[in-house]
Amino acid sequence: MKTRLGSSDLQIAPLVLGGNVFGWTADRDASFAVLDAFVAGGGTMIDTADVYSAWVPGHKGGESETMIGEWLKASGKRDAVLIATKVGMLPGDGGKMPLTPRVGQGP
Repeated sequence: MKTRLGSSDLQIAPLVLGGNVFGWTADRDASFAVLDAFVAGGGTMIDTADVYSAWVPGHKGGESETMIGEWLKASGKRDAVLIATKVGMLPGDGGKMPLTPRVGQGP
């Protein structure tokens, strides 16, 4: 059963897949297998953010999005899923700082 997303005309399944492990603790094969199984099971929305794993040595952020993008291209399932994301963190600082400093605080 799908549910309307907010006031939009978009319809989504009730479970959203978090993509934070893709390209980090889940390699390409594992990531693709999870994504394939999710869609095969009726999943319709993947959540991600470009700060996932940015704090890991050797990572810069965006690893999850890169993996999801590669899967979308290889699988041909771009029209089968919606991608959700968030804003408000600086990817260059390992996602540790708000995008805009709070009043009275430095960056």
